[in-house]
Amino acid sequence: MNEIKNKREKEKRIVEDMIYLYCRKKHKQNKNELCEECLELLNYAKERSEKCPFMETKTFCVNCKVHCYKKDMREKIKEVMKFSGPRMIFYHPIVAISHVVSVKKEKKKLK
Repeated sequence: MNEIKNKREKEKRIVEDMIYLYCRKKHKQNKNELCEECLELLNYAKERSEKCPFMETKTFCVNCKVHCYKKDMREKIKEVMKFSGPRMIFYHPIVAISHVVSVKKEKKKLK
């Protein structure tokens, strides 16, 4: 049970880092602030993660067979990840490398 909680928290931290990076660069917010739109997205993403019934067996949402985000929020989070993903190596290198390795392992396991 504790392992699932840790996975949930890790996923939420990564999404939060990505949203903060996106908001800082795209919406010109200060490092520790989010605009209303990004704050709404962050809260939504955290809520989805909290309610995920597949947390025990999945690594990240990208590998999940069920996408639980509403269409508009899904588009927003995709935009954030597309922008922030490649930049994470410069701002959060350990998190970025760990994330890439986990996603690759999971995709290989699913094949």
